[in-house]
Amino acid sequence: MNLRKAMKQVKGKEMWFTICMVWVSVMAMAQTTAHPRIYVTDQERAVFVKSLESVEWKKELVNAKKERLAKYISYCEKDPEWLVSRLQMNWNTKHDKVFLKGGDFSHSKGKAPVPTVRYSGTRDWATDYERPKLEEVQPYLDDPRGLYLRHKESGKMEWVHPSRSGFAIDKINEQIMELVADAAFLYWLTGEQKYADFAAPVFFTYMEGMYYRDAPIDLEKSEQANISGLATFEVIHEGIVVSLVTTYDFLYHYFKANKKDLDTSVAVFQKWGDQIIKKGIPDNNWNLFQARFLTYIGLVLEGNQNYKNGKGQEYFLDHTFNISTDRQIAIKESLLVYDQENAMWPECASYSVHVITTFLRIFTLLDHATNANEFANFPIVERAALASFQYLFPSGYTVGFGDSHHKMLPPENFELLVANYRKYGQVEKEKLISGLLSEMVNEGVYDRRAKDFFELFFYTDHLIENHSREDVNTDKLVSPTFYAPNVSMLNQRMGKGENAVMASIVGSFGNHAHANGISLELYANNYVLGTDMGRGPSYWHDDHRNFYSRFPAHNTVVVDGQSDYAAMRTYFPFKLENVFPKSGERPSFDKVTFSNVSFVEPKTVSDQQRFTAVIASNSKKPYVIDVFRSKKQKGGRQKHEYIYHNLGQSLELFDVKNNPLKTRPTDELSSSKGDLKGYDYFTDKTKTINSDDIRAIFTLKSSESPDNFMKLWVKGSENQTLYKVNSPKSNALSEGTAPKEVLEKPIPTLILKRDEAAWEHPFAVIFNPFMEGEANPIANVSFSSVPEYPNTQIIDVLLNDKITLDRTVLNASESDVVSKDGFYQKGLLSILRLTHNEADIEFMFLSGMEKFESHGWDIVSSGRPFSFTLEKTANGYAVSNDKPITINMPLPKEGSQPEIQLYEDGKLVASRKGTTNRNNSGQVVFKLSKGYDKGLITY
Repeated sequence: MNLRKAMKQVKGKEMWFTICMVWVSVMAMAQTTAHPRIYVTDQERAVFVKSLESVEWKKELVNAKKERLAKYISYCEKDPEWLVSRLQMNWNTKHDKVFLKGGDFSHSKGKAPVPTVRYSGTRDWATDYERPKLEEVQPYLDDPRGLYLRHKESGKMEWVHPSRSGFAIDKINEQIMELVADAAFLYWLTGEQKYADFAAPVFFTYMEGMYYRDAPIDLEKSEQANISGLATFEVIHEGIVVSLVTTYDFLYHYFKANKKDLDTSVAVFQKWGDQIIKKGIPDNNWNLFQARFLTYIGLVLEGNQNYKNGKGQEYFLDHTFNISTDRQIAIKESLLVYDQENAMWPECASYSVHVITTFLRIFTLLDHATNANEFANFPIVERAALASFQYLFPSGYTVGFGDSHHKMLPPENFELLVANYRKYGQVEKEKLISGLLSEMVNEGVYDRRAKDFFELFFYTDHLIENHSREDVNTDKLVSPTFYAPNVSMLNQRMGKGENAVMASIVGSFGNHAHANGISLELYANNYVLGTDMGRGPSYWHDDHRNFYSRFPAHNTVVVDGQSDYAAMRTYFPFKLENVFPKSGERPSFDKVTFSNVSFVEPKTVSDQQRFTAVIASNSKKPYVIDVFRSKKQKGGRQKHEYIYHNLGQSLELFDVKNNPLKTRPTDELSSSKGDLKGYDYFTDKTKTINSDDIRAIFTLKSSESPDNFMKLWVKGSENQTLYKVNSPKSNALSEGTAPKEVLEKPIPTLILKRDEAAWEHPFAVIFNPFMEGEANPIANVSFSSVPEYPNTQIIDVLLNDKITLDRTVLNASESDVVSKDGFYQKGLLSILRLTHNEADIEFMFLSGMEKFESHGWDIVSSGRPFSFTLEKTANGYAVSNDKPITINMPLPKEGSQPEIQLYEDGKLVASRKGTTNRNNSGQVVFKLSKGYDKGLITY
């Protein structure tokens, strides 16, 4: 223990030494290297110019920048004020003070000696008005009536208060300053005076206008006061800083040669940096986006000794990497937010992968300055980039929980890794990621073209293309199950290609989470059929607050129509009770993955439990078992509703004889009936009452593929009400996870209602995906129970050969018991695949088990619940176990006394013959003193 503590102290000192050396390196660079320095130096110019001759994608971007600027330069040659006049400024009023009312602009006042920069209109980007093209912006507009904008629906021009304009003001300024930054770069590249003459007046007009304008004041003294930037309502949206820094960096020599006073610009950068340090949110993605802007500001400034206030390069880089303040946590501390075991960031997937990009950009900028292999100094960032593969559906698109949407992992993340690997000679790593990117290019899912300066200067010129399949094998980057407790996400995968199935189970934990209880997303038949709904038009929009972030928008169970809790920053994870295989492991048995999670729904104080298993059929397509238990702790009158959304144009209901079930319109599922407001978003509501098992079929039609079916086999329950409704469109979907025909369409939804507790009679559903023209893997499903053991559910799935039966016996806990007709189970789960007749076991899967007896087998724990697998082979069985157990197997009718061979890490470690059970001469006994990856029983 003392040695570990000492090693930790040494590691801490090493990190501190590394950080100190970074500052020494950067300070030396600042004092010896002239501008530019952010993306490139003058010493690197010749190599860069040479690359433009042979690297087509680089040349394309440079030419595109020239062509885009040519139009605006011609405007300015005719009218020198053309571009500068379109800056959003207080041209006439010259107000220096800005006042907000919470997340909206209120007014400005005061007087400055020059026109000042206008503040953004609102924190909410959702607006009914179009942002005008640059050519349509009215010159020198500063009118007390506000902005003159076109309404998106009516097409009419209207005077609009800034608070109703979304991001129009700041985005126009950002667009202008991006042109200015491009011109600054082209001046550095070509030396042509026209580019500098185009950029300089706009740059200085803006910088002087910001110099004389104060940071905003929130009249309501709300949380807004703690997050406002100088130009926008959130310090993380101050993207114009990057263009301003880029312009300053590339035009530095021009400014000096023309005796431009840069003190004002330096003061603005310092003021901006101070605002970012003082404002913001320190413990989520904001911190990193703020840190990226601080990195730009720090790197472009000179050393502290050059400024009277001492706020130069070291000051801002120190606050970026080393010094934590109340609202800006240092990167060395922020990196500890990652789950240090699985490298997951505690936010939903879309934000998490964006955080990775931000970290990679920060360390790429730093590494360009220090050449100290900063990725190696902070290895969790590389681990996080590779761990992000665990977010992916088999289609290569991320899961959609929380405020996420289905999208590809940013290729930029891997481009920056490749650039680092090549710079520091890590050939094998480069082969893997470069090969992956090459495949994405060849498959047409990634267009390798530069879009900004980061790509232009930091991507490698050419990817490795001559690679083998082994070089780009990403199978090791995903696992059959993956659990991320810091976002309450568990993914289960099975199958490949068109036969791949994946279930993603999520609770609510971390930032940008939704109120969704235990929610499920389900991938099958090449699409995310059981989709999440994503986020609303904006976080402040009623649609988001009332529907998209609430229970009714998710595949979950709602209690009393009231299940709810705070969304966004939420601390209601599920508890992982059981899982197979363990997260990240790859066992030899690959026929089953499952999870069993529990949750207490806080609004109604209800216990909930969701069991989800993905099981290989005897064809290529797996099926999914979903058993959801829910009950109020106080008991009494209660209502539980199982909600499932599935892609498609239709939903049909059938009874056990395949007769269509007729439904009739209903006004239920409504806030007027006491339900959540989210229920009001359901449309085309019809219902029927049926106590028997039913079958539901969602049909998805697309011009690009055969009809896509998701068949649900649903367990009946007394007086169960079935609803067919349409939900609003899913904002999580993308063309990679749904066909274009349904991207903007309502989502067919099935709702099952119980007017009683759903614990002893849980919701039990078999998800059975298949395609038109292929055999359905399932011929029939039947559900049963044992009255004497109310916590037991029995599910028989008859596969399509009609001679193979999968029998699943599921209890509510590891302590539950069921016993009937020679069958005994004390434990959570057993799955037997029986063929030809019940005596012929093809495979056996047990988990959370203490004792199991069936078909002559008797498997007993040594005190702790175990998982055990058995699979028939040509001359015996393959087995595995994770805890000490005793196996009592039936004595084979033919062959010699059974023998077992035990393996660890693929190596034979022990073998021995079985002994006859002294209590049952028809059984052979094997005692296993610990868990084994693999065992072979032969006879």
